[in-house]
Amino acid sequence: MKRSGILNRHLAGAIAELGHGDQVLICDAGMPIPPGPRVVDLAFRAGTPSFAEVVAGLLDELVVEGATAAEEIRDTNPEAAALLDGHFPGLDLVPHDELKARTAAARLVVRTGEARPYANVLLRCGVFF
Repeated sequence: MKRSGILNRHLAGAIAELGHGDQVLICDAGMPIPPGPRVVDLAFRAGTPSFAEVVAGLLDELVVEGATAAEEIRDTNPEAAALLDGHFPGLDLVPHDELKARTAAARLVVRTGEARPYANVLLRCGVFF
């Protein structure tokens, strides 16, 4: 059994398959998920695991060269906005409908148990060298 890092075998395997430029959506429990991307649903109950926990865990495993969130996050979910600003100083903000449209290009969707609006971020993978 793996000692540390991500223990969920579906998520660990999906991360290992990602390449430069691939997109990963980390989303709340209410985000509509389009057909196509691989989905790893971590939601256990409302709030578990939290958006913050999943973002932190994935950032331990991924190289990220860019991130996009809904501009509505600033007014509606300031805690999540502050979290994303802390991790991604160049955070790109787009209207929520545009973020939803962009999820179709994601290679991986990771669904959290977060039950607060706009706790969603689309990450663009980088390379470690």
